[in-house]
Amino acid sequence: MYAHEIDYKIIGEDIQIVEIELDPNETVIAEAGSMLYMEDGITFETKMGDGSQPDQGFLGKLLQAGSRMVMGESLFMTHFTNRGVGKRKVAFSAPYPGTIMPINMANVYGNTLIVQKDAFLCAALGTKLSIHFNQKIGAGLFGGEGFILEKVQSDGMAFIHAGGVVIERTLNNETLRVDTGCVVGFEPSINFDIQRAGGLRSMVFGGEGLFLATLRGSGKVWIQSMPISKLVQRLSTGSAQSHKESGSVLGQLGNLFEG
Repeated sequence: MYAHEIDYKIIGEDIQIVEIELDPNETVIAEAGSMLYMEDGITFETKMGDGSQPDQGFLGKLLQAGSRMVMGESLFMTHFTNRGVGKRKVAFSAPYPGTIMPINMANVYGNTLIVQKDAFLCAALGTKLSIHFNQKIGAGLFGGEGFILEKVQSDGMAFIHAGGVVIERTLNNETLRVDTGCVVGFEPSINFDIQRAGGLRSMVFGGEGLFLATLRGSGKVWIQSMPISKLVQRLSTGSAQSHKESGSVLGQLGNLFEG
């Protein structure tokens, strides 16, 4: 199924919204609760599944909904359709401060993008969302956010949300090591794993955490400067010094004594 062609506008800088303009009978799908406003003529319907396979039976929809529950997402998705005459607009807001990334999936390798499980915001109807398990043992044991990921497949527009500033990098048979949790998404041609950060001294006394995300291969990757997990952690610690030590073993032990 081909995705609907939609026009859009990103509004704002620190806390962004995406305003989507729909032609008559065009539809956009979104995570439940993300809609900010919609014009007269837009109707919405909560459905089990993303609507990418209209002939899919109940069992298939149930399995798809179950995989969304594993990712911690809502069981249902909301479909917004322009039933009016002429163009109508519907807007969606980001769940926390950061950046909304408009991605033309037709320009992505294999029309597929692997993203962290809470990054998807909305997309044109025809976009398929599914669960993606990372097969690497390092990611499975230590990756946290990197173990269960979400696969986005489409030839239309998809909108991904990230925390803070987003950096797009193109790797050419290269390796990039990133703070765990800061990887927003990557093309399927990229090999993703979680590996030990360094030697014993760095792990014990450093402030960069015990493990780093490792991206290898050729393709595009997207990195966020402030994932929501890190933002919550930084706000919950008491001082700038504890911020620097929070990723180290000694910093974690100190937090236990403080608690």
